[in-house]
Amino acid sequence: MGKKVVIDEEECMGCEACVEIAPDIFEFNDDEEKAIVIKAEGGDKDAIQEAIDACPASCITLE
Repeated sequence: MGKKVVIDEEECMGCEACVEIAPDIFEFNDDEEKAIVIKAEGGDKDAIQEAIDACPASCITLE
């Protein structure tokens, strides 16, 4: 079984960096003003890693 992309929504600052980098995996929830994972099974591994690295709250992980 592969790893899943997870966002700790309590830690998310709502910067939308992950959404800009990987819009097929992340989406912005306007009501909560936080990013959410829309494709937990992931996709482009390089884009996921770039989103993890770009996150100022360090709240994106692969589990």
